[in-house]
Amino acid sequence: MWIDQDLCTGDGLCVDHCPDVFVQLEDGIAYVAERGEILNDPGGSGSLAAVSPRNVVSVLEAAEVCPGECIFIDIDDMDDELVPAVGTVA
Repeated sequence: MWIDQDLCTGDGLCVDHCPDVFVQLEDGIAYVAERGEILNDPGGSGSLAAVSPRNVVSVLEAAEVCPGECIFIDIDDMDDELVPAVGTVA
């Protein structure tokens, strides 16, 4: 999972939904964190984060409500039993 910072609108809804995975820095843009480490290589391979099973549903919900549609998720790597509970995320 990663965020395209060029598309981020800075609304912070992702942080509201899952503060364990999303952070908003001083620039007002959202970034992902993995195990507490902020991955701030905008749109690059350094910003790819794995999502723990306990955060999967919250991350999917955050992606659904994101006005910038900037959260990108590889659903193949997530638990198939959790994904249908939220719906399809492109």
